[in-house]
Amino acid sequence: MWLLSLTPFQESCPPTWYNSPVTGPLPFPKPPNLRILRRCNIFLTDAASNFRIPQLQQLYDLVAARPTDERTLQQACQSLDVDIISLDLTRKMEKHFKFPMLGMAIARGIKIELCYSQGILSTDPMAKRNLISNATQLIRVTRGRGLIFSSDARNVLGIRAPSDIINLASVWGLGTEKGKDGLTKEPRSVVEFARLKRQSYKGVVDIVYGGEKPVHVEKEKATQKGKGVPTTNQNGKRPGGSLEGNPLETKAPISKSQQKKMKKAKANAGSDEHPNAATTESLPY
Repeated sequence: MWLLSLTPFQESCPPTWYNSPVTGPLPFPKPPNLRILRRCNIFLTDAASNFRIPQLQQLYDLVAARPTDERTLQQACQSLDVDIISLDLTRKMEKHFKFPMLGMAIARGIKIELCYSQGILSTDPMAKRNLISNATQLIRVTRGRGLIFSSDARNVLGIRAPSDIINLASVWGLGTEKGKDGLTKEPRSVVEFARLKRQSYKGVVDIVYGGEKPVHVEKEKATQKGKGVPTTNQNGKRPGGSLEGNPLETKAPISKSQQKKMKKAKANAGSDEHPNAATTESLPY
């Protein structure tokens, strides 16, 4: 579960001393399964403005652009390094949506956001008509790819359950599976893609946890290895144990030259005990 904190900016970037208004340690208790993301909305009113998006990406988890005309929409799809393009579908667009322009943004990993709360809570019938018309056209042009659904609600009355959003999208011409992806798969992909752009090298190489063992465990095993009997013998095998489970006593290994000397001494000792011994042959009957 994610909770997004929105911060809008218009035209230019905030000053260099600006920090996110959402503090690091939150002033209220947070459930263990809740992940809070910080999002910045940039309202594009001039295509020549410098928004300093790389600096904003270091302060926020997500950076979204809200184009206000055809030129800023084209700029957001082609050149701006944002994560989400959020469209105000309640106003009448200057031109129809074109797939080459939107397809370029989808190919770069940018998601198109559809906000539905204005069509529910707005009292202006023209705004509702424009929302339905623009959403239907957007779904038809993009073929349902790269779309995410958001409420953009100012109060809780504008928020709907996931099943209601899927049904609303199906009325606009989006299939059930695509509608479900717009609430699950696509939002997660844009969050992970934004994280890779911040933390990895050019969005390709990332440092992950390699499964290293804790230091204290290695120290304990090192101290246990130096105690007791040796773990291996001369042949590189572990010594066997007794039936009671206790390890057998092991002696120091004997070299080959020492084995030859012991064998020769044993043979000489045997010949000294029987000096007059004679060999006998068995005779046949």
